[in-house]
Amino acid sequence: MSLAVLGMLVLLAGGLAWRGYRRGSVAVVLVALAGTLAVGDGPLPGWMLDRLQTGYTTQPSAPWAARNVILLLGAGTVRDVEGQAEPPLYGYGRIARAAVLYRQCHASGNDCKVLASGGDPLHNGHSEAAVYGDLLLALGVPAADLMLEQRSLSTWQNAQFSRPLLLAYQPQRVLLVSSGLHLRRSLLYFAHFGIRPEPVRGDLVRAVPSWLPQAWNAALFDAALHEYIGLVRYRVYNALGKNAPPVTAPLIPAAR
Repeated sequence: MSLAVLGMLVLLAGGLAWRGYRRGSVAVVLVALAGTLAVGDGPLPGWMLDRLQTGYTTQPSAPWAARNVILLLGAGTVRDVEGQAEPPLYGYGRIARAAVLYRQCHASGNDCKVLASGGDPLHNGHSEAAVYGDLLLALGVPAADLMLEQRSLSTWQNAQFSRPLLLAYQPQRVLLVSSGLHLRRSLLYFAHFGIRPEPVRGDLVRAVPSWLPQAWNAALFDAALHEYIGLVRYRVYNALGKNAPPVTAPLIPAAR
């Protein structure tokens, strides 16, 4: 997204120069340069990521309840060189965190389930839930304690389609595992459906301060901007009545 905007600014500057608007062309070039430095050198994505990721931990503090659900959100899938679907960069941290939490919960002697949520929005042939579920099985989560929600194609649908599965199990405690930058939007969407889980961060990303623009910082800016757009879109859709009516009476207990 940031590269597309930069490209449009360059084209605009060239068009203004060709039309003879020299001052306008120089102004656009300066804006493009300032934006490139703010994004590529790290200060802007760093500020955005801090606001998204602050306050989320990798370990819950409250004791385990009698019935617990560790709700793992998918981060998509990618195809390897043999055409097999596997988690992308942001997926493995979430999976590992969910597996660690399950082992801790199981060791407490309480009942524990892992609910992996995610369909196949990228059409790679396997749902995120199934791909992540295979890895969870390999990491020691028994099939009897693994639940799969394989219909959702977005974070909104993660919340919408996970609700019936949670209601069927009736947990006393729900932990939501996702990437640190994804948790704020996820919690907003789940709260809309009356689900108020405890957030647990599967990974943390940071911008890299640099004197020269870095592609990593531009990628993080795009990821953070996607989250902010989702937060704004939720409120706009609510104001326009385009979202489903919110669930006002929570059926899943609030985080303790």
